Amino acid sequence: MKQHMPFSYGKIFAIGSGFFALMLIWTFYNAYMPLILGDYIESRAIRGAIMGLDNLLAVLLIPIIGAWSDKVDTKLGNRLPFLVVGMPIAALFFILIPYGAAVTLWVLLVVDIIFLLAMTIYRAPVIALMPDHTPPDKRSTANGIINFMGGIGALVALFGLSTLYGIDRSYPFIIAGLLLFLAFMLLYFVVDRRPPYVDSSKEDLEEVKATQSFFHGLGKLKKPEFRGHLFILIAIFIYFIGYAGLEAQFTVYAVEYLNMEESTAGFTLGFFSLAFVIFAIPAGLLGSKLGKAPTMLIGLVLLPIIFVSIPFLPSISTVAPSINQVLLLQIVLFIGGIAWSFINVQAYPLVSDLGGKNKIGYFTGLYYLFSMASSIVAPGMLGLLMDIFSHPSLFYGASVTFLIAFYFLRKGSLIVRQQHNNNSFSA
Repeated sequence: MKQHMPFSYGKIFAIGSGFFALMLIWTFYNAYMPLILGDYIESRAIRGAIMGLDNLLAVLLIPIIGAWSDKVDTKLGNRLPFLVVGMPIAALFFILIPYGAAVTLWVLLVVDIIFLLAMTIYRAPVIALMPDHTPPDKRSTANGIINFMGGIGALVALFGLSTLYGIDRSYPFIIAGLLLFLAFMLLYFVVDRRPPYVDSSKEDLEEVKATQSFFHGLGKLKKPEFRGHLFILIAIFIYFIGYAGLEAQFTVYAVEYLNMEESTAGFTLGFFSLAFVIFAIPAGLLGSKLGKAPTMLIGLVLLPIIFVSIPFLPSISTVAPSINQVLLLQIVLFIGGIAWSFINVQAYPLVSDLGGKNKIGYFTGLYYLFSMASSIVAPGMLGLLMDIFSHPSLFYGASVTFLIAFYFLRKGSLIVRQQHNNNSFSA
């Protein structure tokens, strides 16, 4: 009887508010935390290593907490207890980040670590709310809504909060923290304590499967029949190093090398995200027409060309760049966001298709494992290149990762296609 409850778009949008706040916080944090750390730490590599901490916590703890939230049973249900603990604490300590930064580095780091732990506590449970409240046949639609709201959150962070940052450093942290708390209040009063589809959602929660893939199935990739699959996953790991590193270090490049205002740097990065949101659906349609791997390969060729051109754009690194110079950089980043949509929109569907219907969960877990693991090392790795070879090496290093990924993706997709053809012939 419970399984036949009507599907509520209102609840999905309410749940989407949690993902909106999540992406709002993470996007702003990734753009501006390296600049705040720069008040105390000159090395881009060390700042990048600190930025990788959230991804390390994600890989280690999110699958455990997600699995825990599957099993726990309280008066508030199984997901809400994690939201009750994580979201208010994360909101409070996010607000405290600029105030901690005004005291000492150690106070800032303590505030930052508590904030990261709180975010990790609620991340998997809040994502799990969508399948808990959605029948399996509606989950693609609901996931589109959730990801759309997450994309809006990222745009609000880079365009709206960046503007506030230029007025007062504390303002965007206060606003974002309050929005996170409001999202918590909405979720607390809207979501079901005993959602109707919780049993079927346990098998579909994507990020939680990363641990299961690591401990129970990673060894399978060593087998010859999985060689092509492994190459594709390696490609994803490598190009995410370029993407995540650029996301974390771009504002450092813009502020320290181009002498941009900090608020303008984040606003400029927003054009990359804006293009991705606008072209996500067209990129998906292109992937349906040309194929997922060929579309990704096009993006992996275009993006390095775009990135390598950025250090050669007309700019003046001794004084603040002019409006026209900033506009040109924004246009180039917008074009880069289009190329990124060719890559990222296809990646998860490509990986989830590798094992057929019976192994979607297994390869979903591997996708999240490889993509999140790369984000641990990416900010520090590209930051080290900036320390050794100067700031423009950020774009050169990112470009190299995309070209290496091109090689592995092309080789892996050819092997998988050949295996599929052989199996079809045998059948």
